[in-house]
Amino acid sequence: MTRLALEQVTDFGDFTKGKDLKEFFKQAYSNNISSENCLSDVRLSPDGRHIHVIVRQPKSGLMTHDQYQRPHLMQCQKHVNLVLTGNVPIVDVIYIPQSKPEDGASVLGVIFENGRVEFWKFLECRSGWHLLQTVDLCNSPRAKVISVCVCQNFIIWCEERPPSENSSSVCSNFRFCICKKTIEVNEGGVNLGNVKIALHNNPRYTTVSSGDLVYLLPDMRENSSMGVSKMFLAWSPEHDTFKVHSACSCTLMKSSSKESDFKRLVTDCIGLLSTTNPPDISGFSPNGCGDLLLLLSTGWVCIMKRDSVLCNIYKLPDNCLSASGTQNSLKIYNEILALTIGRTLFLIDTKCGLELERISLKTEGLLFVNTLDRHSPQMLSENGLFVVTQKPKPSPTLSEDLSALLVEAVFEEACKYYQQRSLSSTQLTVEKLKKGGMFQAPISLAAILRDYLSSQKTKTGQKHSTGQERLMSSLESELRSLILLEDIKTSMVKASEKDLGNYCESLVQQEICRLLSGELERENLQYLNSIFHLFPTYSWHAIQAVLHLRCNGEGLLSSKAPAELWKIILSPVQPTANFAHCNGQQKHTTVPVFELLCHSIFKFQPSWLPRFVELAQQQSGGSSKSSWGYSMKESSESLPLYKRALTVLPCKGTYQHLEVELLLCSERPKAIMQALRILIKQGQWERVAQVAERFCQQSPLLNKEIFSALLCEVSQHRDLDPYLDLLWTLCPEDMTVTSILNIVLKNLPDSTQNSGPFEAHGSQVTIGLLKPLLRKVLQRETKPSQRYADILQSPTVPPLTPPRQPKGLFRDAEQQETKQRTSSGSQVTSQAKLLCPFFSHHMKACCHPDPSASFIICWCNYYFKNLWKM
Repeated sequence: MTRLALEQVTDFGDFTKGKDLKEFFKQAYSNNISSENCLSDVRLSPDGRHIHVIVRQPKSGLMTHDQYQRPHLMQCQKHVNLVLTGNVPIVDVIYIPQSKPEDGASVLGVIFENGRVEFWKFLECRSGWHLLQTVDLCNSPRAKVISVCVCQNFIIWCEERPPSENSSSVCSNFRFCICKKTIEVNEGGVNLGNVKIALHNNPRYTTVSSGDLVYLLPDMRENSSMGVSKMFLAWSPEHDTFKVHSACSCTLMKSSSKESDFKRLVTDCIGLLSTTNPPDISGFSPNGCGDLLLLLSTGWVCIMKRDSVLCNIYKLPDNCLSASGTQNSLKIYNEILALTIGRTLFLIDTKCGLELERISLKTEGLLFVNTLDRHSPQMLSENGLFVVTQKPKPSPTLSEDLSALLVEAVFEEACKYYQQRSLSSTQLTVEKLKKGGMFQAPISLAAILRDYLSSQKTKTGQKHSTGQERLMSSLESELRSLILLEDIKTSMVKASEKDLGNYCESLVQQEICRLLSGELERENLQYLNSIFHLFPTYSWHAIQAVLHLRCNGEGLLSSKAPAELWKIILSPVQPTANFAHCNGQQKHTTVPVFELLCHSIFKFQPSWLPRFVELAQQQSGGSSKSSWGYSMKESSESLPLYKRALTVLPCKGTYQHLEVELLLCSERPKAIMQALRILIKQGQWERVAQVAERFCQQSPLLNKEIFSALLCEVSQHRDLDPYLDLLWTLCPEDMTVTSILNIVLKNLPDSTQNSGPFEAHGSQVTIGLLKPLLRKVLQRETKPSQRYADILQSPTVPPLTPPRQPKGLFRDAEQQETKQRTSSGSQVTSQAKLLCPFFSHHMKACCHPDPSASFIICWCNYYFKNLWKM
């Protein structure tokens, strides 16, 4: 294994030794008496051969320290005062590359506050720096240059215009503008184009060039009014488009706009800015290709991508920025982030945010990128030039490495646990936990870990006391899992890209298993959600492994997971965990474990979802089959599992077959009827018949609901004709002829739509279709008395005419018989009246060749004729 170390470069050129560099900075500090920190005024050339220090007071000037490739041409004087132009302050120095690389070294531009620019070129063969020409950037002699940079073939600066006499103090904060000129270096000198104002009425900005973009950052030394110091701009000089950003998660506040007035550009963003309250920018550095490194006041180091995405890289320790002052420097070298905060150098792996090294410095340093060696972090300080190198270090044994890591993790977790439950506002640290002696739990656990790891290292059959042996035996599985998890994390850091996927899958499985093995608090639930969101495929594999999910040939799922694990998975919906799906898109909110698993199953194996819900219902103790619950309101705490599973389905109804399966697998009457209506709406009559046959045996009330719904469909069309025999067998015991006919009559199609009693293709119900059902119901109704048995057993020929009696002989007997007939017939007349609307609907069938029509006529004649004999 290797470690990163800081080594001093012993020479800067062939004859200029490190001690001369110290003398140079010593002289720069003595000359720059107004500057508290000389490093803020230090600039380096892209190739690292020239160091420049801007001198502010007592006299403005520029000191330079140069590296010579040919020693015999080196000047006798080691430190050159390049420019001394009276009391005009120097704003900055810039390097302009040659239009043709073969033309030699870059040209140095020294920018003065009054807009004057001096262009210098270093010619080693002619003993140093030579002035090429002097030009003016600004058109107005009263203008002042605030900041400057070079982007492609443009020179860009922020210019301060003199305030007008009538301007207020607020308006004076917006008297700046952003200007640009084309610039080209050739053999004859430097050619500048005309001034073009890209943005006006803006606050004081620092211009930072990165690739083909220029970032306009608020001046950290001033607090601008109206909150505009919380936003910054990304500008493309080539296309003259602006983007408004802030240093928060929703970084892009306004997309590309060609508006040149600052107030109009940011008017729409001021209101949003007051709600987000983004942090301040404490440090920055261009990263090339349009990216920008940012050090925020919250301690986060972020990178702003050119596509407006803000990515977090590393979080500094708390109070690190406030304790170390404002001096900081940050650069990215290949995949290593170097960051100096005060007198501490942090080296961070940008891929995973892991802190590689933390090096203490004797003095503050300035990081820079050498174009000749971009992969090695280099730092300049008062003591000389330093470079970060890799040195081998003795690799500790696995047990020693794990012991240190795990013990530290124990105290960090304990610190967070106690801090959450503490009523004191005092910040609890790991050092206080270790030294205070108040909390024995983390100390005991750390001792257990050390003892276990040492026993694993020696692998001796050392005998412990009885209590300690029982303790180690009970914790054996947990300790083994913990060590395996740390081993996987360590292997991932050193793994190649080829093996990284396997390690990542193992780590996800271990983390999911660990999180589901105990009580899930809100923070752990959020962590579990992030794992499923970042690693969906690995999480799906982990689900199958943790729950031991297996699917047999019949499509049934089985699981060997313990009941304790199912209890955690099926825990009720947490009030803080809002979950919602719309149009198939899951919002990035914390959802319960059961919904997480359902969403993963739906994504990778949708056909398993209904079976998984059935399995979960078995583990939860049934689905409350006998409870209808029409009046009972369901809260988020009592939401049935099938309803929770339905939330993962898209809202557009693309997966209605899954919705039907989920409703049916719940075996709840309401859900079954909902599924039946969906199937009826889709016209899946065979499936409708199967569902009816399956669930009519569940309860009499559900049987009646299903039969009534299907009888309504029979009254409206003939699509259920192939399944009528099955449907009649499902008729409930309490159904009567009257109730059946009422249902039929209420659901008959409007007869005014057709000219005849039947539609053209015979799609209307007839008595012939209802005859088996009515016979069955009548037989059941008349079984005790056999009152209506002769109705359905009508003879083929009409009955014989009774013999005539002599007129007047039996008048008294007739009157008596009439009274009896009237009293007994009144009971049947009421039932006959119920049939009249239905029969009158079919009276036109007398001329219809349908056998059922003749049956109606015969039945009606005989029925009403025999009523008077009862």
